Amino acid sequence: MNNDFLNSSIKQFEYYKMLGEKTFDQVSEDQLFWQYNAESNSIAIIVKHLCGNMLSRWTDFLTSDGEKEWRQRDAEFENDIKTKIELLEKWNQGWNCLFSALHALTEDDLTKIIYIRNQGHSVIEAINRQLAHYPYHIGQIVFIGKMMCDEKWNSLSIPKGNSTTYNSDKFSKPKEKIHFTEEFLGKKE
Repeated sequence: MNNDFLNSSIKQFEYYKMLGEKTFDQVSEDQLFWQYNAESNSIAIIVKHLCGNMLSRWTDFLTSDGEKEWRQRDAEFENDIKTKIELLEKWNQGWNCLFSALHALTEDDLTKIIYIRNQGHSVIEAINRQLAHYPYHIGQIVFIGKMMCDEKWNSLSIPKGNSTTYNSDKFSKPKEKIHFTEEFLGKKE
């Protein structure tokens, strides 16, 4: 059962990573750095924050507090990323750290207690915490991308006006147990 949780979690993280990357593909390099106002974040700043959080949370995941002493969280909201290449390096650095930690976990690890700012979490709770946090920010990335692209935006889910056709197709097939991300990630269990 817990192995199902781990596999599902990994697939969901992969799905949200893909949504971010499909957004990056649709916006220009300049648009990665656009901010609505001084209080809002650009896509680049959100990526920098996600990377900082991922490196802090997932480095030595089972053995050290998830809020590392070396993390400079406030600096994550200052943009010093200059290019799309740099942005993608940060993005991949964070995700690689997360996936390395998750793939190293065993079913027995899921009930262990880890700490984030001295607050104890089961490994399952810690994973769920990040499964709420990262999609929150990736939703912001997608929203900024949609604003930037306007009518040129290619939907990352069911396009407006296509729900009936989409549902018709789904219900025309036999019931099966698959993870919802498989349709988008092209993976089968």
